[in-house]
Amino acid sequence: MKRRFLGVLIVLVCSLAIISGCKKKTQVTTRPPVDRPAPAETAPTAAPAPTLDLSATPTSIKRGASTMLKWSSTDADSIIIDSGVGNVGPEGSVSISPLESTTYTATASGAGGEIKASTRVTVVRGEDRGKISQTDVQALQQAIEEGKIRPVFFGYDSAELSAEARQILEENSRWFRQYQGATIAVEGHCDERGTEEYNLALGDRRAQAATTYLIQLGIGSDRLESISYGEEQPFDPGHNEAAWANNRRAQFVVE
Repeated sequence: MKRRFLGVLIVLVCSLAIISGCKKKTQVTTRPPVDRPAPAETAPTAAPAPTLDLSATPTSIKRGASTMLKWSSTDADSIIIDSGVGNVGPEGSVSISPLESTTYTATASGAGGEIKASTRVTVVRGEDRGKISQTDVQALQQAIEEGKIRPVFFGYDSAELSAEARQILEENSRWFRQYQGATIAVEGHCDERGTEEYNLALGDRRAQAATTYLIQLGIGSDRLESISYGEEQPFDPGHNEAAWANNRRAQFVVE
């Protein structure tokens, strides 16, 4: 009897052990995903912007004479100079003989963009006017130095002659008629605002306006030459409205 009971007990203990083992679950440990940095993108290297320099030596010539146009550049695949020069190399020079005052503009293009540069060549009439009386030249020069021949001034961005400017030109013309042997250069000037190319054109319009009015007053056109200096020769070196007003002018020089 005891043996039977012991056998039943052993069978019961084993059954419980098996059931208990079935209830246990196997725990699986998982590692969290690791964020890996994206590969760095290499930024494309920007092509350098081209540089360009253009100059003329000398910048003022008599009609029929020559001047040397010179240029240099970096990082440019193509350079074109207008006014009849055409395609040129990265650097060089060429002799030019313009028949009238001309602004030469060069355009340099490359992978890094485009850039322009300009220079102005002023042409004055070089015809033989015969023998000029040195006495007339000296007398007219003295009148200018003494302030008897005065410049005329213009409004901002304007080449229109004011009533005061016309009166000054009428007074100047009396001196010009008195000394017939002298030739007068009418110079157009601007203040420092605006681009060099624009100011050269504006100075030319101012010189032409004064010249045209003097011709209407009876001064021979063969005695007058108009020249533009743009902002290159300021009368007043200041950087304010008072200085700018003094620099917007047409003045007279004996040749």
